[in-house]
Amino acid sequence: LPDPVCGESGPMPDTSIPMDADAMRSTLTDVAQELGPHGPQHTVVIVGGAHLALTGIRESTVDIDSITLLDDELKSAIKSVALNRGIQLNWLNDDARGFTPATFELRECEVVFDSDRLRVLAAPMRQVFVMKLYRSNARDFEDMTAIWSRCNFDSPREVVELFYEAYPHAPDDEFLEDF
Repeated sequence: LPDPVCGESGPMPDTSIPMDADAMRSTLTDVAQELGPHGPQHTVVIVGGAHLALTGIRESTVDIDSITLLDDELKSAIKSVALNRGIQLNWLNDDARGFTPATFELRECEVVFDSDRLRVLAAPMRQVFVMKLYRSNARDFEDMTAIWSRCNFDSPREVVELFYEAYPHAPDDEFLEDF
């Protein structure tokens, strides 16, 4: 089996340690240092709980979900930091790639961490909202409630329209506006 890191399969010990914003920044700093001084800058776009924790909406999260494909160099640095810190190997992963909205625009993201070798961007809150609506598990519902006021939607109808623009393949749901 491949090493269980960054979305790869395999058994993984339960080392899910909640990280607050400071812990995330510290761990990302370790990744940037692990990447070394030479080479390209890696850009990672985060969504989910880490996004909400870094923007003060949520207290903590156990991982950082990215919609950016993580390359081998970055995965190696992530794994090294995980082993050094004793945290789960996929603490920074690209598992959210499949939820990337068709309406996503990189230029609309906000920089939340920046170093010579690693830049982390937070997806726009409206995009995060529709991603959570698309996935719609219990935690997503809590997060949608928490971020609603930051999305500046004019109405539930506007959310539904953005949802179907973001996920044109999604089946019609006559009750979505009432969700």
